[in-house]
Amino acid sequence: MLAQFVLFDGFDPLDVIAPFEVLDAGRLVTDGGVSVELVSAEGARRVPSGIPAISLDAAARLDPDRADLIVVPGAVGRLPEGPNDQRADTIPMILARSLDTELPALLRAALESPGTTVATVCGGSLVLAMAGLIKGRCATTHLIGMDTLSATGVNAIDARVVDDGDLISGASVTSGLDLGLYLVERELGPRIANAVEKLFAHERRGTVWRNVGRTPTVAL
Repeated sequence: MLAQFVLFDGFDPLDVIAPFEVLDAGRLVTDGGVSVELVSAEGARRVPSGIPAISLDAAARLDPDRADLIVVPGAVGRLPEGPNDQRADTIPMILARSLDTELPALLRAALESPGTTVATVCGGSLVLAMAGLIKGRCATTHLIGMDTLSATGVNAIDARVVDDGDLISGASVTSGLDLGLYLVERELGPRIANAVEKLFAHERRGTVWRNVGRTPTVAL
């Protein structure tokens, strides 16, 4: 299984590193059954994150024809210090700039490719939503982005991880660990996931939401 982790200018490093390490641990405990790589829509380049001191190197171009799994992170932004602060580079601004690249077309191809799963961490689902790629689908994002997600026509679910078939999303930044472990379990099996979970000494949080089973009769 090839997992490609998407980098774009202003990405959140933890959204990438946490699930990347989990999937890479899956490689270790399956004797190479998983391969992971950092990619960008432009190809190999150094990509600045939203934290000025941190950049990561994309080794290749995002390729929906090669990848079995594509993971899209959110962004790190800067809050305005006042109503007239023009220096603020907010998360919505960063995500919107990512739409001016080849990324939306590549993600569309991934979602249309049989056998390819697209996963998102935190604001990564907003990249897909703002590009109009997941209207009518079920997904989650960070709490502060849920209204925006709903406004794009997405069925926003308040859960830590949401499994909507070939679209899997994690809610907040720290959910990247839980998302990664769930992806390992779904793609490689529970015994592999258990081994990786022990390696990280991390017990997953929350129930993975899937659109199956009975519907609650009382809203909570």
